[in-house]
Formats: sequence, C-alpha cells, structure tokens
Amino acid sequence: MHDHLEEIIELYGDYLLRIAYTYVKDQRIAEEMIQDVFLTYYKKQEQFRGEASLKTYLTKITVHRCTDYLRSWKNKKELLIGKFHIRGQTKNIERKYIEKEEKMEVTEAVFSLNVKLREVLLFYYYADHTTKEIAEILSIPESTVKSRLQKARTVLKEKLKGVDLEVLLNGNE
Repeated sequence: MHDHLEEIIELYGDYLLRIAYTYVKDQRIAEEMIQDVFLTYYKKQEQFRGEASLKTYLTKITVHRCTDYLRSWKNKKELLIGKFHIRGQTKNIERKYIEKEEKMEVTEAVFSLNVKLREVLLFYYYADHTTKEIAEILSIPESTVKSRLQKARTVLKEKLKGVDLEVLLNGNE
C-alpha cells in the first residue's frame, strides 16, 4: 500500500505542486495542499472508481483544495500577515520557481488573470489537457472551457503587446 502511494507521489507530485502553486502563489502553501491531496487519496483511495485517469482525479482534488483555500479565512489572514512581514527567503524560492517555469513577463501576465481564466489556460497549455479533460476536472461544460480559453488569449494578447504569443493565440481546441 505504501509502495503504491510512493509511486503515485513520484509520478504526480511535481505536476500537482505546479498546479497548486498556480492557484495559491505560495510555495509553502502549495506544498501543504499537495500533502493534503495525497493524504486524502491514501485514506480514500478505494473511492477512486477509475472513470478518469488517476492524474485527472488527483488534479481535480488539487483544484478543489486550492479553490477552497482561496475562499478561506486562513488565506485572507496569510495575505494580511504577508503585507506586514518581509518573507524574503520564501519570496526568493517563489521567484526562482516562476523564473524556471516561464519567462517572467509572460508569467506575470498569466498570474494577473482571474482564476477562471488562468486555470483553463494553464491546464490547456502547461499541463497539456484537452478541453474535454479540463471540463471534467473543473466540472464545467466544455463550451465554457473553450470560451474561457478564448477570453484568456484575448486578455493576454492585450497585456503582452509585442511578445510573440503565436502558440497561445492560435491554439486549436
């Protein structure tokens, strides 16, 4: 049982951490979220029915955990505390993480999008999910995913004038 969980953590841990980070924008909190996701899976793995891939299932749990966190008082308290304390070391880790994954200018533009636009964009381009898979992960119609993708592309095009975004702007759903 433990070997199975270790294998799943090895396969999906980094991927889920990146997903969580795109929501909460804090490395420490994203790590806590992923620990919680794997703990939840371990305790309730018999509930996984195999209707979707395990990666999709764990991604869906991650998304739900992150959106719950973003709505929570704990998040609001962390944001308030963050305004009053310099968290230099954490910020350096976060900055290195962002720079590693994307060019800073594009990353900032993507992170400035609201969560609904950001999540479909990242699932589509970064995690390489289809619009159908994204609809399943987010429990929304596929047409909504497509319209959010189009809106995200339009907003990014405006924010990133002069930056080559051909892949983002001409993607095929």
